[in-house]
Amino acid sequence: MSARAFRKFAPLFDRVLVQRFEAETKSKGGIMLPEKAKGKVLEATVVAHGPGVKNEKGEVVPVCVTVGDKVFLPEYGGTKVVLEDTEYFLFRESDILAKFEK
Repeated sequence: MSARAFRKFAPLFDRVLVQRFEAETKSKGGIMLPEKAKGKVLEATVVAHGPGVKNEKGEVVPVCVTVGDKVFLPEYGGTKVVLEDTEYFLFRESDILAKFEK
């Protein structure tokens, strides 16, 4: 995503903008997979996030992910966002299942 698109789109509160990994196009045995056989990709990279949410005292609690983190997503949920012909998804921080290193 270009820097210009980021200036136009900034997640609010505890929202996290992610870009899903590409679906596998080949099986482990080298067979090309048809579109319908590809599973939904549940792994993504964080590309932007909001500042966090306010607690009861009015203090902002920052999100626990940072740009570049690899995360696991739920199978359903998120809001699809298309910026400059690239597909992203917007999730609440609490919807993200885990962080991992690849």
